[in-house]
Amino acid sequence: MLKNKWLALVFRLIALITISIGLVRELGVFRNTVDFDMFKYYTIQSNLLAVVMFAILVVRTVIGLREGLHGGAAWFTRLRMIGTVNLLLTLIVFWALLAPAAPAFYLLSYSNLSIHLIAPLLCLADYLLFYEAGRLQYKDVYFTGIFPLFYFVFVTVLGVAGYNYGNRFVVTRYITADAVEGYSVPRRAPYFFLDFDEAGMMVLAYAGVILAVILIAGHGFYLIDRKRKKKNIE
Repeated sequence: MLKNKWLALVFRLIALITISIGLVRELGVFRNTVDFDMFKYYTIQSNLLAVVMFAILVVRTVIGLREGLHGGAAWFTRLRMIGTVNLLLTLIVFWALLAPAAPAFYLLSYSNLSIHLIAPLLCLADYLLFYEAGRLQYKDVYFTGIFPLFYFVFVTVLGVAGYNYGNRFVVTRYITADAVEGYSVPRRAPYFFLDFDEAGMMVLAYAGVILAVILIAGHGFYLIDRKRKKKNIE
């Protein structure tokens, strides 16, 4: 672990600015067309979590500098672990399930790379660089699942209540390779794997796999923490 508070402050400021720019670009702030419905997407909510987390860390690091330049900067380790796991979920789900259907120009855009790749990696880097073993508790493993479970319930309730995220096209017949017949229906979830109309009961399977990924990642962080703590004692 690095024990330089100035380095921690610089890194966290860069992370805060980078993630914030990517987030406001994705929301359309620079185009003067802010879409507040975007706040219903997990990616936006998780990136907001990252912004809040780094803002808190910047303030705490500035306060810590009053105690001296050198020394650990591993404050809020438990919060950082939970936040990191939730951001890594954004990275994994997007690139595994959503990226294959996304256009290349969007995949290579700064806003996409920022919210779906750079932000999660910055959270992970901060955790690893400014880390102190022995601060995690086993219950933190399960705390990592609270936000995703809340989001699943939130999206499901919105869908049942009739909220829709635009329309999706249902193909009924292929006329030629370039022509099809079909009709549009409301999309009741922000992602196909959470849409009961589109994926049916497979939504529960997707949710189960995602929850398993979260818990595996949480256990991984916890076991590494225990191992590092034991090594330090020895």
